[in-house]
Amino acid sequence: MPDTKLTIWGRANSVNVQKVLWCLTELALPYERIDAGMNYGRTREADYLAMNPNARIPTLAEGDFVLWESNSIMRYLCLAHGSGTPIYPEAPKSRASVDRWLDWTLSTVQPVDRPVFWGIVRTAPAERDMIQVQRDADAAAEVWAIADRLLSSRRFIEGDAFTLADIALGSYARRWLGVEGITRPAQPHLTRWLAELGKRPGFAQHVAPPMS
Repeated sequence: MPDTKLTIWGRANSVNVQKVLWCLTELALPYERIDAGMNYGRTREADYLAMNPNARIPTLAEGDFVLWESNSIMRYLCLAHGSGTPIYPEAPKSRASVDRWLDWTLSTVQPVDRPVFWGIVRTAPAERDMIQVQRDADAAAEVWAIADRLLSSRRFIEGDAFTLADIALGSYARRWLGVEGITRPAQPHLTRWLAELGKRPGFAQHVAPPMS
């Protein structure tokens, strides 16, 4: 029988790895995770580059099948192992509506999240440029205001049902609302939604732990 074990390469404190681990938990799929990236190294080694030429994480290996890009991994897990899971609906319009948020996470949220998160969480206190970080936070607040307005009239990102859109955005929202040392506007609908996501085991296990 071919090896169908799911292996995830990537460190647990990576937001893109967290998304995949949360998805795996929602689908109740067993897997093995191997530390890689930053202080763990490995991503520049020849065997890893053969799997993922970008030298980034996460990477999924299932037998001789390899896949990178976290949102693509989540889609694959739902299609291959989800058996009609509601978190990635089958109806074309519903699926496209979820997909747009996965794209929006990468095109719009990630670029404004990274400078704030790295400027505080991954920069030593003595080296932080808090004036610049606050400017970056102001730009991020404008993006998150879009989600906050949307969530004023719905329970989850795509209506009443929890989907991959909530996993993708929720992982980043945890960083946005959890990072300390910045001034951010009140975004009550975003805060309510994140608190609801916090009740899900996958979020609690993989996304909620202290940021590093």
